[in-house]
Amino acid sequence: MRAILCKELGHPSKLVLEDVPSPTPGRKEVLVSIKACSVNYPDTLMVQGLYQFKPELPFSPGSDIAGVVKAVGEGVKHVSVGDSVFGIVPYGGFAEEVIAPANSVFPKPPMMDDKIAACFMMAYGTSYHALKDRAQLKEGETLVVLGASGGVGLAAVELGKRMGAKVIAAASTDEKLALCREYGADETINYKNEDLKKRIKELTDGNGADVVYDPVGGDYTEAALRAMAWKGRFLVVGFPAGIAKIPMNLPLLKGCQIVGVFWGSFAMRFPNENMGNTLELIQMYAKGELKPYIQKTYPLEDAAQALTDMMDRKVMGKVVISMSE
Repeated sequence: MRAILCKELGHPSKLVLEDVPSPTPGRKEVLVSIKACSVNYPDTLMVQGLYQFKPELPFSPGSDIAGVVKAVGEGVKHVSVGDSVFGIVPYGGFAEEVIAPANSVFPKPPMMDDKIAACFMMAYGTSYHALKDRAQLKEGETLVVLGASGGVGLAAVELGKRMGAKVIAAASTDEKLALCREYGADETINYKNEDLKKRIKELTDGNGADVVYDPVGGDYTEAALRAMAWKGRFLVVGFPAGIAKIPMNLPLLKGCQIVGVFWGSFAMRFPNENMGNTLELIQMYAKGELKPYIQKTYPLEDAAQALTDMMDRKVMGKVVISMSE
């Protein structure tokens, strides 16, 4: 099978496409013939050795997959050879085949094509877990989404609106903010040329945000934290702009919480709860309430370019590696 391999850590341009042996599933594992794999920001960190999880070299990046079951290991009962599935792997998705833990693979709903399915789990799983389980977002509250045009950000905009919140989307260009408005944002902030803290306060009549969803980090974190409402919940999701150093007097003065969101760990530790969330998300999709936005599709041999575009902040919504391109 063909696979994109990271043989040395660094820029995605160092990745190579090679033929490698087809793997064999062990107990409670599934071998999936991959049809599509979406690109996520952690993939760019992993190939540089900057992610909290560091696979041994060589490895294939990619975690959000859709495909067909090629073989199953002992103890696997919920899927069979030939089933169309989607799910999450720790890494290995930028390849024609991958071994997946059985409890992280789900039957693919018939109304989902492979590209949509490959974009679904990480973006919507992360954002739903964040808003539902960690923030306990309530109808009528104000939700501010940073990096709102990205994969998880746009999912948070959609879900927050569906959950009855007033959604304020913040991003770096007017083009990105236009997409956020299409996905339900009530108000927008261009934080490249507007004061983030000031605008949040203005758009909330001075009350501040009940929930901030932050998959960006850097200087935006403190600015948004300073615009929190009393008893607000600040969701820490990711750090592409850098890990912020927070003045710890701010949570005290705001009476707010800083809440970590690590969906992958949640899914592994609490598979039943994650399954429940996944089924709810699938039902929303089936009703037409969720519409994953795919900006571009790349063939496997162009995976390095897809990762580079992600690193360079050129991506809106999701981009996908397709084995059929």
